Amino acid sequence: MPYEPGTTTCHRLIDCKDHIQSVLRHLIQLQNTEHIQAQLVSVHNQLEGLHDLQRVQRRSS
Repeated sequence: MPYEPGTTTCHRLIDCKDHIQSVLRHLIQLQNTEHIQAQLVSVHNQLEGLHDLQRVQRRSS
């Protein structure tokens, strides 16, 4: 991880995103997984949105 997470929630979100990235690296090597990859990218983006919200909330506290 390139930086220290600010909260337990941030740490969990970063961990989830890292796991999804790992799964995507494996899926990319398999045929006919494009639809699964697209779904995982969508979930990753949703987690990134939650992480952004967490960072904004932490800055405004």
